[in-house]
Amino acid sequence: MALPYSQYQAQIDDVLTDEILEGIRQRAAGYDERNEFPYQDIEVLQQAGYFSALTDVSDGGLGWNFAALVDAQKKLAAYSPATALAVNMHQVWSAVASIFSTHGNRDLEFILKDAAASEIYAFGISEAGNDAVLFDSGTVAEEQADGSVRFTGTKIFTTLSPVWTKLGVFGKSPEGDQLIFGVLDRTEGNTTADASSWDMLGMRATHSFVTHLNGAVIPSERIIRRIPTGPNQDLLTFSIFASFLTLTSAVYAGLGDRAVEIAADKLHTRTSKTHDTALSQDPFLRYKHGEAILRQMSQDQQITGLAEAISNLTAYGDEWFVRLVANKISAVRVAKAQVDYAFEASGGAGFHRSQEISRLYRDVMAGFYHPSDDESAHTTFATFGLGPIDD
Repeated sequence: MALPYSQYQAQIDDVLTDEILEGIRQRAAGYDERNEFPYQDIEVLQQAGYFSALTDVSDGGLGWNFAALVDAQKKLAAYSPATALAVNMHQVWSAVASIFSTHGNRDLEFILKDAAASEIYAFGISEAGNDAVLFDSGTVAEEQADGSVRFTGTKIFTTLSPVWTKLGVFGKSPEGDQLIFGVLDRTEGNTTADASSWDMLGMRATHSFVTHLNGAVIPSERIIRRIPTGPNQDLLTFSIFASFLTLTSAVYAGLGDRAVEIAADKLHTRTSKTHDTALSQDPFLRYKHGEAILRQMSQDQQITGLAEAISNLTAYGDEWFVRLVANKISAVRVAKAQVDYAFEASGGAGFHRSQEISRLYRDVMAGFYHPSDDESAHTTFATFGLGPIDD
């Protein structure tokens, strides 16, 4: 069974060629087993221009729109979820800059030019215990006399830790009234990454280490936003949520697509002892596979529609955040259901650690840890549908 069709298929195939994708798939199991960062995957994708997918052709990029990148990330994830998730965190910042440009704001154009110049961006946002996510921070951001800002704090799950050259970070002013966002250069002493505890259940090759900001200084020209602490409607806040949640959804949707492929292959190759026919002929299993296709196509339509809405500046207003969160929650749930089904279709052999479905089963569990989590998502949905809780 082929992956879901994309209207951007031709331009994606020109960059993510069969040769590149098959090489990535062949290396994925080894990276996972050895708990090793996918250096070769990153190098191949960067040489193909994939890291500058959203940069204008005139600036050395591919000139894609956001929706094309979302479809490409889905496809890449079907070959290696961990590599796709790692690349995601660079693409998030490119997408933020692209969304700014779509809104007529060129403030972050330098990010897209950096991407074409082989800089690798990482996402230094997550903090332990910070359920306010982008609306508050435990990192201290101190303004300096020359306009630079000194950041001191700890960021968790800094994907691409071994190779990033630029880190998008934020922190809170000592007075507590302002959140300051900027782009940090990787220089000696600015940061330390803690690799000692990176031995995770799934998505192992992402190498998303804990990063300590040791009074890291960002010059004034790379400070990109100052926003009041607390919920806000700033373009940067929207752009980060939109790019992070949608691209993350794409990775898990691609993982789910691959699970359905594996299930189909197993049903065609496994034989019923009772009926002496392939399991693909069993009515009950055919029904279950039909359900998997239903889930897959519904999820594909949801992600594609939302990505196009972001590209086209659809005026969803107050519904934007609800739609973005719903898409992420749905993508992870569907991916988990697809993997569960593929496990059943694979039989007992699927339980062996050497099987790809076993690795996908571990990888999909990481989806529950990306913001927004299930609890905060349902708070968002309930508030949207019922209004806030009475005082």
